[in-house]
Amino acid sequence: MRHQKKTVKLGRTAEHRKALLANQVCSLIEHRRIKTTLAKAKAVRPLADRMVTLGKSGSLHARRNALSILRQKGAVKKLFDEIAPASTERNGGYTRIIKLGQRKSDSAAMAFIEWVDAAAAVEEKPAEEKKAKRKEAKPEAKQKEPKREEPKREEAEREETPAKEAEQAAGPAPEEPKPKKRRWFGRKSADEK
Repeated sequence: MRHQKKTVKLGRTAEHRKALLANQVCSLIEHRRIKTTLAKAKAVRPLADRMVTLGKSGSLHARRNALSILRQKGAVKKLFDEIAPASTERNGGYTRIIKLGQRKSDSAAMAFIEWVDAAAAVEEKPAEEKKAKRKEAKPEAKQKEPKREEPKREEAEREETPAKEAEQAAGPAPEEPKPKKRRWFGRKSADEK
């Protein structure tokens, strides 16, 4: 019987599991939303909530405890300065898990894990930035393409005429060798069919 053995092991040793969960929480702090497997998201949630609780107290002792677990100064600073103050009115439940379905390669259940209070900010910023980038990128691409095509056509015509004259002067062209037949795990290429 597995009484009082609730630790999710994730198929890793204790040290590897601690490092993995700490890195996941640091990524969650940095990006505010991460995509991971459902099992890892469920394992990350209690640790992330514990870190926000430490951040809400804001004491030096709490900061050192968070640093001993996360091992990244930048993540601890962002946690204490930005994420914890946003969650002052909330008593627990700082993260949200959104199920995404199965991953194609191995059919593992995937999920987003994100901060409940910072979710609106995450969705709005990328949408505005992408629209601005797209608007800027399209006009530049349209202006550059026609200028490049014209010289290439002229150069290609210039190169073709001397090549044709050289072929006519040399006489009949020697036959080119046929490419080698390549078989890849028993599949036939389009030419062999």
